[in-house]
Amino acid sequence: MSPEELAAQLVVHVDEHLLVLHKPSGLLSVPGRGPDKQDCLSKRVQAAYPEALIVHRLDQDTSGLLLMARSLEAQRRLSRLFETRQVHKRYVAVVAGHPDQSPLAHAPDAEGWFTIDGPILLDWDRRPIHIIHPDGKPSRSRWRILRKANDRTVIELEPVTGRTHQLRVHMQSIGHPMLGDSLYAPAEVLVLSERLMLHAQTLAFAHPFTQEEQFFAAPVDWAGDGHSRF
Repeated sequence: MSPEELAAQLVVHVDEHLLVLHKPSGLLSVPGRGPDKQDCLSKRVQAAYPEALIVHRLDQDTSGLLLMARSLEAQRRLSRLFETRQVHKRYVAVVAGHPDQSPLAHAPDAEGWFTIDGPILLDWDRRPIHIIHPDGKPSRSRWRILRKANDRTVIELEPVTGRTHQLRVHMQSIGHPMLGDSLYAPAEVLVLSERLMLHAQTLAFAHPFTQEEQFFAAPVDWAGDGHSRF
């Protein structure tokens, strides 16, 4: 497959200012260290759109929607939207157990959203592991139940802040790590899925040049996976 064809598989939307992309699980957002970590979403996209610039990232094992800018000005404006929390993101995940029954889960609001407030800090000796720690950066996530099975729950998540590994750390902190999470799940939860069960499903924001409301959705790409049927 040509580089242009690889890039085309990732594109959800393109206009003169930005690209909306669908990153598969297992693909880096940007190049990593070492020759074995050079294949990534940004390089694949730049094969067809050489001007494309990164605005934000998804963890390697997370799938879903990601934005890139097509100019320095677009990158500046999109970055500002993220900094001021004007880009609204929703994720879907599968977690172990039933988190709504956790003694650490506060009462939900009228729409069923639970909130987790936990400052997140890089555990320097175990990097890239992050932990809840009083010296960490203030971090907030919201989540609610979509459906349950005997030993797992599908949840919708909304990161209010944007810390590294935030959603994964927050769900693990209340005792309900995500299936397939190689960093934060114990062995018995890790083996329940061949991939991290976390997907960036929707993006909503005002277009930084036209101000028109934008909304993009990518269906959960683990449908039919034998490790995640309900």
